[in-house]
Amino acid sequence: MKRKITALAALGSLLCAFTALAQPVVESTYRPPETVQRVSIPVNPAEERINVLIISGQNSYEHDWTGVNNLLRWQLQDTGRFDVRVTEDFDEGNLAMLADYDVVILNYSSRWNYTDPDQHLWSDEAFQALYDYVEQGGGLVAYHSSFTWGRDIDEYKRLVGAVMQPGHSRRSPPDAFMFELVDRDHPVTRGLRRYHWSFIEDMYTNMVFHPEAEVRVLATAYDDAENYVPEVAGPKYPPEAYTPERLAEMDGIDSSQPQVWVQDYGEGRVFSITLGHGPDTLAYDGVRTLMMRGTEWAATGEVTIEPYEKAADFEVPGKE
Repeated sequence: MKRKITALAALGSLLCAFTALAQPVVESTYRPPETVQRVSIPVNPAEERINVLIISGQNSYEHDWTGVNNLLRWQLQDTGRFDVRVTEDFDEGNLAMLADYDVVILNYSSRWNYTDPDQHLWSDEAFQALYDYVEQGGGLVAYHSSFTWGRDIDEYKRLVGAVMQPGHSRRSPPDAFMFELVDRDHPVTRGLRRYHWSFIEDMYTNMVFHPEAEVRVLATAYDDAENYVPEVAGPKYPPEAYTPERLAEMDGIDSSQPQVWVQDYGEGRVFSITLGHGPDTLAYDGVRTLMMRGTEWAATGEVTIEPYEKAADFEVPGKE
């Protein structure tokens, strides 16, 4: 009986081998497993994707910049359009380092607190490499904290369009606010709804725009004086600094403030987005859609990425 079982087992193994040989070869769709805290996984090198480099490595104390880098990386790759790398050391960056990329996302700030006198800057050669890269046709996305430094570097200001200037610019009190797409004819904003919300956010107000930066504003947010009332603003905003008399003298109060804009820089395209304080913000469809589409536009000049559900335009009842 034992011999009979052994012979049957051998015959079964032989049949399985022949069956395997007869089966067609199927291309594998296996993806490497993801950890509990989701991280970006490798992209098949055979795929033709837009190559993105996130330049980071330092930021101000209130920004979860490492979490943002991680989130941006997998969000961008999930679109199927991008392959993303991150560098946390651009101190000695050069043009050869940037040449392999179609677009750079700048998620960097040179100071621990944006009013600090001391800051960590790249080498002059690294700055020039970034300028040359964009001027020669590379794309740039200036992201959120990119505007909280560089106020003393004229060419950097021209590159990103505007900066926050201590004593002149300010952060409006609301941690959540609505922003309006005031230009929905640009490839980035076409097909998007007019109003969006952003949460756990900074509203940059009264920024200083470089006089030679010919920006096209895509989105604004309203800096309302009523938000500076102590009961609303909270203890972070000292009442004596925001009395009705002082508020009336503040530039930009009770007006719409640019939050997203685009501009050309030489042969390159720059997409500037002040929104995106922390990972939470990028969970919302409006900000996420702008970031994905803005990156694609900066890299290619075109937009193929469809808006996420809550960011898409819709018919307003009773309105033509």
